[in-house]
Amino acid sequence: MTKDKQTREERLAAKLRENLRRRKTQARALSSQSDLEDNESGRLPKSPPES
Repeated sequence: MTKDKQTREERLAAKLRENLRRRKTQARALSSQSDLEDNESGRLPKSPPES
């Protein structure tokens, strides 16, 4: 039973790592895409509002 639990935990850990990598890749792609769109349209980067 312990061996089955380890393999299940290892499988879950591997899936979590895979999911994290995929989400990071997607976030980078979205970020770079929005940066390119901003630069192409000639807009300046947004600055935070002053209080």
